[in-house]
Amino acid sequence: SSGEDCMQLNPSLGGIAISSLLAIDISLSKRLGVCVGTLGSGAPMRSMVVLLSLSGHALTWFCGVLVCLWRSDTLAEQEVLVNLLLALTLDLMTIAGVQKLVKRRGPWDFPPGFLDHVAMDTYSFPAGHASRAVMVSNFLLTHLVLAVPLRILLYLWAVLAGMSRVLLGKHHLSDVSCGFALGLLHFSLVESVWLDSDTCQTLISIGTLRWTPLI
Repeated sequence: SSGEDCMQLNPSLGGIAISSLLAIDISLSKRLGVCVGTLGSGAPMRSMVVLLSLSGHALTWFCGVLVCLWRSDTLAEQEVLVNLLLALTLDLMTIAGVQKLVKRRGPWDFPPGFLDHVAMDTYSFPAGHASRAVMVSNFLLTHLVLAVPLRILLYLWAVLAGMSRVLLGKHHLSDVSCGFALGLLHFSLVESVWLDSDTCQTLISIGTLRWTPLI
C-alpha cells in the first residue's frame, strides 16, 4: 500500500539520528587519534599517553593488588584488597563479554596487540580502561582517606586514562563514555555485595593452598 511505501521511503527520525550520531562519533574519534603511530600531530606526547593507558590496564591493577595483598598484614587491609580484586574480576569479565557480543572495531581498525589479548580487550565497545579507571578511582575514594588534591588527581587520572585510548586510536568516544558508565555500575555492584572479613580470609586461605605447590 501507499502508506507502507511511504514508511519504507522515509526512514524513522530515530534511525537517522542514531546514524548521524554514529557518524559524528567515528569522525571525532578519528580526529582525536593524534597519537596513532609515531607521525601523528600528538607524536611528542605519545609516550606519556601510552603510560597513561598502561596505568589503566588490567595487568597493572591485578599485579598491583596481588602484591599489596601479599604484603598486607592487617585484616582490614586484606578485606579491602580482596573486594578490589573481586571488583577488577567483575569488570574484566563483563567488559570482555560485552565486547565479544558487540564486536565493534576501533576507529582505526588496528589488530589487538599482545597486552590487549592479555586483558581480553580485543574489541572497541565498551572501553575496558575507562571502565576500570572509573571503578578503581571510586573504590579508592570510598575506602581510603585522601586529601582533597589527591582526590581531584584521582578523578583526573580516571578521565585521562579513559581518553588516552581515544588518542591512541584504540576506542571511539562512545566506547569510552559507555566504559565510564559501566565502571560506576561495577563499583555500585561490588559495594552492594561487599565481602566481610571472614569471607575474605576464607578466600585468601583457599588461594594460599592453591599457590603453595608453586612456591
